[in-house]
Amino acid sequence: MTLREDKKRIGELRDLLNQYSYEYYTLDKPTVPDAEYDKLMQELLGLEEKYPELVTADSPTQRVGGKPLESFEKVEHRVPMLSLGNAFNEGDLRDFDRRVRQDVGEQVTYVCELKIDGLAISLRYEDGLFAQGATRGDGVIGEDITTNLRTIKTVPLRLKEGNVDIEVRGEAYMPKRSFETLNKEREANGEELFANPRNAAAGSLRQLDPKIAAKRNLDIFLYGIGSSEGFLIDSHSDGLDFLERLGFKINPERRRCANIDEVIQFIEGWTEKRPNLPYEIDGIVIKVDSFEQQEQLGTTAKSPRWAIAYKFPAEEVMTKLIDIELSVGRTGVVTPTAILEPVRVAGTTVKRASLHNEDLIREKDIKIGDFVIIKKAGDIIPEVVSVVEEKRTGDEQDFSMPTGCPECGSELVRLEDEVALRCINPKCHAQIREGLIHFVSRNAMNIEGLGEKVITQLFAANLIEDVADIYKLDRDELLKLERMGEKSVDNLLNAIETSKSNSLEKLLFGIGVRHVGAKAAKTLAQQFETMDALQKATMEDLITINEIGEKMAESIVTYFGKDEVSQLIDELKFYDVNMIYKGPKIANVEEIDSVFAGKTIVLTGKLEQMGRNDAKKELEALGAKVTGSVSKKTDIVIAGEDAGSKLAKALELGLEVWDEARMLQELKR
Repeated sequence: MTLREDKKRIGELRDLLNQYSYEYYTLDKPTVPDAEYDKLMQELLGLEEKYPELVTADSPTQRVGGKPLESFEKVEHRVPMLSLGNAFNEGDLRDFDRRVRQDVGEQVTYVCELKIDGLAISLRYEDGLFAQGATRGDGVIGEDITTNLRTIKTVPLRLKEGNVDIEVRGEAYMPKRSFETLNKEREANGEELFANPRNAAAGSLRQLDPKIAAKRNLDIFLYGIGSSEGFLIDSHSDGLDFLERLGFKINPERRRCANIDEVIQFIEGWTEKRPNLPYEIDGIVIKVDSFEQQEQLGTTAKSPRWAIAYKFPAEEVMTKLIDIELSVGRTGVVTPTAILEPVRVAGTTVKRASLHNEDLIREKDIKIGDFVIIKKAGDIIPEVVSVVEEKRTGDEQDFSMPTGCPECGSELVRLEDEVALRCINPKCHAQIREGLIHFVSRNAMNIEGLGEKVITQLFAANLIEDVADIYKLDRDELLKLERMGEKSVDNLLNAIETSKSNSLEKLLFGIGVRHVGAKAAKTLAQQFETMDALQKATMEDLITINEIGEKMAESIVTYFGKDEVSQLIDELKFYDVNMIYKGPKIANVEEIDSVFAGKTIVLTGKLEQMGRNDAKKELEALGAKVTGSVSKKTDIVIAGEDAGSKLAKALELGLEVWDEARMLQELKR
């Protein structure tokens, strides 16, 4: 055959194999025998081996996995992947419905979907070709796992309709059968078993070797559009239908519900049918169907107001409480933990459960040797529900908290208004070790390769005593440690070096100021911009900031007033750890000469010349507060084409309404 004929045949084979794969894996309706598919695949492999320059990214031969990666690159999501608020009972669902109807009116339609217990991912397509796949990460920054996602047969390498640019969101998961097979193989090889299909899926997609991911038989369901250009889609249900036409696998077990009663009926049905599915689900996701109403409802910093996840009631099982162990956290709190006879709960084997504090042990009359009922709160965290008193034999033993710290022996104290006992020895090894683990965690300095086991190893070897010591680690000293080869040491040192450039809020959260979480750390970093400025802040400076109350302000002033903290900050500066906020700054309204300064603005309808996100950024840079819903507090409504209920409400309230042209005119001033 000539080159032209071979090239034509390669195209025919790719089209055939992609179509057969779609029919088999996505539609579950194979049209050819496996032997025929294998025969065509071998023919294509032979031709691509003959003409390697003709291999393309959308060829079905590219699903087998390429060369191992050195590490995963970071990816910033074009639109944040927000988490969902939770509902645990009918009352929570009806409260959600009431809030929705208060904001958008009585005519609300919902879409219910099964909540797949897997790993949230995003897929980006350019000109209809799969370009990039990423994990959710912290919702803003994820990890590039394109090569691993390419191995999943239900991820289309080329979309079925045209040169589409689109980012879609979904859940990658491991079917129950694949999970059982994988664990049998691992058991036979003497390897540690995966706790559940979710962990197995996440572990598979975070393998640096794509060939391992390719063997794990993962699958995927798509559940929404992250960003797209040029599509006129009015509702979530229409969006799912559109994704199906593009060739994505969409879960068929979904329903459009006219009201909250139909939603509850759908949930009740799947609560019963859940065990019969070939994959794990941990709840039902409920979304407002109308995109216009979704926009009107808006989002909080963490979650959309137009969606909620109903979590199934926790499975309860009985087991024996063998012992109670104590652990010391980074803030000195001593927490009792129940050591249990291993038992399966909600898909995982549970051996430990938190008992929180001494008061809870007394309240539930828990004794060592008791048979207890346990469950997983939210299907995640094991906890002891109650004691099975009728199974007591008289051999059970009472438990009492010690007077001294189980780690360092210092006297434990109970602070005012607290139920927990604390070790207040600042040199307690347990607190220092837990503080180090927190410092390197994902939401703090995010130092990959420096997890709990490595921190414990370094601490035991006297290589680190505080967070500044992380930046003093020596390559030769690290190579002497067990399981520390040259490659892993180099990767670790590179990750430590990279962490030096983190924005200030990451460092603030990492050093562990009491009462200061990740959100408050960002607020402080935005407000003060440098560590030096924050160190000098007074109570009066702090309590004027939204979200910073007196208790937190007092904790911040006390923390930065300590000599040892000043020394730590100086050490970190010496090792070039960044002390400056790098994110978008808070506009000083008083210094901005703009008609938008200090105004509350709502954008609605389609803007022809400027995307809504770009408009929002421009307006906020000029001191405006851009919100998602119209109220009496709204100063200006900017209405584009096809503006709907928001415009109507603005006119009803007599608010000032601008068109896009006037907004652009004012932006240019």
